[in-house]
Amino acid sequence: MKQNTQEKERKKVLIVDDDQGIRDQLMWALKDQYQVLLAEDVASAVEIVDEQKPQVVALDISLSPFEQNEEGFEVLRKTMEIDPRIKVIMITGNEMKDLALRAINMGAYDYFNKPIDLSEMKIIIGRAITIQRLERENEQLMEKLEAERRFHDIIGSCPQMMKVFDLVDRVATTNATVLIFGESGTGKELVAKAIHRQSMRQGRSFVPINCGAIPENLLESELFGYEKGAFTGAVERKKGRFELADGGTIFLDEIGELSPALQVKILRFLQEREIERVGGRESIELDVRIIAATNKNLQQEMEKGEFREDLYYRLSVVSIALPPLRDRGDDIVLLANSFLQHFNKEYGKNIQSFSSEALLQLQNYGWPGNVRELENRVKRAVIMSRVKRVLPEDLDLQVTKKGGRFTLREARDRLEKKMITEALLRNRANISRSARELGVSRATLYDLLSKYDISKEEYA
Repeated sequence: MKQNTQEKERKKVLIVDDDQGIRDQLMWALKDQYQVLLAEDVASAVEIVDEQKPQVVALDISLSPFEQNEEGFEVLRKTMEIDPRIKVIMITGNEMKDLALRAINMGAYDYFNKPIDLSEMKIIIGRAITIQRLERENEQLMEKLEAERRFHDIIGSCPQMMKVFDLVDRVATTNATVLIFGESGTGKELVAKAIHRQSMRQGRSFVPINCGAIPENLLESELFGYEKGAFTGAVERKKGRFELADGGTIFLDEIGELSPALQVKILRFLQEREIERVGGRESIELDVRIIAATNKNLQQEMEKGEFREDLYYRLSVVSIALPPLRDRGDDIVLLANSFLQHFNKEYGKNIQSFSSEALLQLQNYGWPGNVRELENRVKRAVIMSRVKRVLPEDLDLQVTKKGGRFTLREARDRLEKKMITEALLRNRANISRSARELGVSRATLYDLLSKYDISKEEYA
């Protein structure tokens, strides 16, 4: 029993080679230190990777006696799809060094040459396992840090959001009415939900309604319900959103869109804590907390006579102002990385990060649609990306200079960089073919890669 436990605790190393002699040699060399798994072809190798999830795969590039056979690349590609954290070490002959370097560009950790130096191989495997452990620890640390920056599904660490979180903590345990201000897409409903979840009403209903999305002639019956026969089509009694929220919270989004008549009805509920259904004469007492939100300046609306002052002061017992995304500094990158991880899982992708230029665009863009727009842009990038990092063209942001248009030189540089990255992508990062296609020498292309901070590994 103890022996079986020790065997399970051992790190797994998969040897993939069509040569029985090499498999036996590596099995003998590693069996005292690792749990060694063996495969001789693509199908068995992929099956073991999928079921056993080894920490390291030692993989022969050519899994057949035929020269330049590249079946090993198929195993590498599928291993990276199953779990990109697995460290793949390529086994190759000196004459196939170019293929080994290509495998590195595809995600392999390292390579060593035949004939195999067992001492060197043990060092490489040991280092690979150590690095994998450090990577996992780093992932766990990042997840912990992100969790600490999460507040009821709201991600943020900038001073403005810290103030918002503090206000939510203070007001949540009371029954005070709350008015949330903020541009469209800043997360007003998320804040309302956070207040509800921390309140004594958390086990009861949270009922949202967008006051600007429902025609005015239908909104009253949607809010307060109606009696049978109240109007044509009212064939039975129906409860409104206020009754459905009894004991819980109703979230009135875009409350600045309410008509004067409905403003009076909301005010009456705040004063009397009772409603009447459309077509009804009976007053119905309810225990409902109101949280309202708006992207309008209600002070200006009051000055124009379009929003009642008495309703405003009833609603804004506590006011919470959400900052626009453009003012949240590093939160932009924090949110973008969170969305990247989410959509990687949703679409089965393994995009590791944003390129430096993509990050610069994220930080320089104005974000008129705020967090909602950022989420959609990252979602698009994950769908569109064909390399390991999100590039500016994947985001498709129209970022212009603060001073206006680009100069001729800047426009030329942008076009030049675009042509280089497209050539690398078409030629799978082969420098010689890309240089020929672009009509420049290899040396010139390397200079351009350095100039524009382009990593050819991203395009393999």
